[in-house]
Amino acid sequence: MASVEIVEVAPRDGLQNIAAFVPTESKLQLIHKLVDAGVTRMEIGSFVSPKAIPQMADMDEVVARMGPLPGLHKVALVPNGKGARRAIAAGIDELVFVISMSDAHNMSNVRRPTAASIEDLKATLAEVDPDGRLTIRVGLATTFHCPFEGTMDEDAVFRTIGEVAKIRGDIELTLADTTGMALPDHVGRMAQRALAAYPTTRWSFHGHDTAGFGIANTLAAYHAGIRSFDGAAGGLGGCPFAPGATGNIASEDLVYMFERMGVDTGIDLAKLLDAARLAVSFAPQTMGSHVLAMPRERAMAGGGPAVACAA
Repeated sequence: MASVEIVEVAPRDGLQNIAAFVPTESKLQLIHKLVDAGVTRMEIGSFVSPKAIPQMADMDEVVARMGPLPGLHKVALVPNGKGARRAIAAGIDELVFVISMSDAHNMSNVRRPTAASIEDLKATLAEVDPDGRLTIRVGLATTFHCPFEGTMDEDAVFRTIGEVAKIRGDIELTLADTTGMALPDHVGRMAQRALAAYPTTRWSFHGHDTAGFGIANTLAAYHAGIRSFDGAAGGLGGCPFAPGATGNIASEDLVYMFERMGVDTGIDLAKLLDAARLAVSFAPQTMGSHVLAMPRERAMAGGGPAVACAA
């Protein structure tokens, strides 16, 4: 049976835009519900300045109170060496760095051009992981579209990807549709090119559903050969540095699609829907899930019989 990996990002990317602080206890409840649903790789949060992202001010406490959670790969986004050291000390298994393929977005995000962020990443890894023992993931933000520059030049993007790929051979690279404006043919073309150019690299796809193409873009990346996909329970999220970008692709939409296709995700949809309802309760107005909006019986029936509805 074919299989894919769903990387859950709701505790980080899903919550970071919510203005009202989500209590630590509620974050822990969400994490445990997601683990109970079968999630094995999850962005727990980000070790950033609380002035920049107030929602992440309790990250050290969240990780300390999570417990061991056997089988879960704990992932955290870090912006620099200071954040990386905090995450490592807290017991995080995997570090995520984000580098924009667009200079304009990189300036908006971290106030430096893309080339400078690549040099910063080299220096950070040399400092915090000189032996290459950590799992490192780099999100290639604005791979397809930038809110300031528009549709990205594909050759220019791949020149920048080449510079990132040189840093370390075992880095996982994530093609990110940061604004949710990519089209399936664009995603499929870039994914095919990425896998052909770097066949030994681990590739993943991170999408948003701003223009309603999130699931279609995921399917295009899947058919191109990518097997790891980011999702956020309830479809929460959005980039605070990309004006107009709405939520992530809902994890339950991904699980529902793949399982109906006969592709194993290892995730229990019923339990994931319970976790998604909790996630949405933190910010009901941002709910972006299609499956969560369906009658539960119909969602659980997949393509089979469900509750009859009036003609």
